[in-house]
Amino acid sequence: MAQQGPPTIFSRRAAAAKWERARQRQARGGAADFLSLAMADDIAERLGFIRLQPARALVVGDMTLRLPGLLDAGGAQLAVGQLGPFDEERPAEVGGFDLIVHLLGLGHVNDLPGALVHARHALAEGGLFIAAFPGAGSLPTLRRIALAADGDRPTARMHPLIDNRAAAALLQRAGFRRQVVDSYALNLRYSDFATMVSDLRDHGLTRALAQPSPAWTKAALARALAMFEDLRDQGGKVPETIEVLVMSGWR
Repeated sequence: MAQQGPPTIFSRRAAAAKWERARQRQARGGAADFLSLAMADDIAERLGFIRLQPARALVVGDMTLRLPGLLDAGGAQLAVGQLGPFDEERPAEVGGFDLIVHLLGLGHVNDLPGALVHARHALAEGGLFIAAFPGAGSLPTLRRIALAADGDRPTARMHPLIDNRAAAALLQRAGFRRQVVDSYALNLRYSDFATMVSDLRDHGLTRALAQPSPAWTKAALARALAMFEDLRDQGGKVPETIEVLVMSGWR
């Protein structure tokens, strides 16, 4: 009996296109980058705490280039991967890196267990892997708005998200040692729905599902905007949360 592969939840083509659009928006200037900066700063703090000075490092997905700049200044031989062109589900150079950092992209792969195995194989003995991306509990407000917009015909518009327990199990399954999984919340507040959507586009967090969803009609958009208005807090803003999941392990 033939072994079945992982389910196809995400479209690589759609994901690559949205990452490229996000890079173009960032390059034009004025784009929101708070999530990318928060993840880069958090990982830089973690690396500083353990005083890791890698000889060779791979950084994937840091659109701020903050981490590559930090590691380059520390004397590391550096490889940088862009989300989209970098294929997380293909084997990388075996045993080549003392540190691999992956931002955002691992939340958009079909075969996450396989991607983690490839990352572990790419580490030198004693090397460290760190990944960060939105996890379970992220974007609850947007989910409510999407459900309201679709009305009595709901469709899959939001990505499935991984929680801390599942992430820890995946690291163990991939063979990492000393696995650590934690998360932290970025609490946001919005005055208008357009800015919320723009921020998601700036970070490449728009939909990349393999099964396309129908575009919102004018009526659906009106329901979305009405729900946004209903969710305003006492200060007149709409709260939103991104729960950043951070997973790490050693080879």
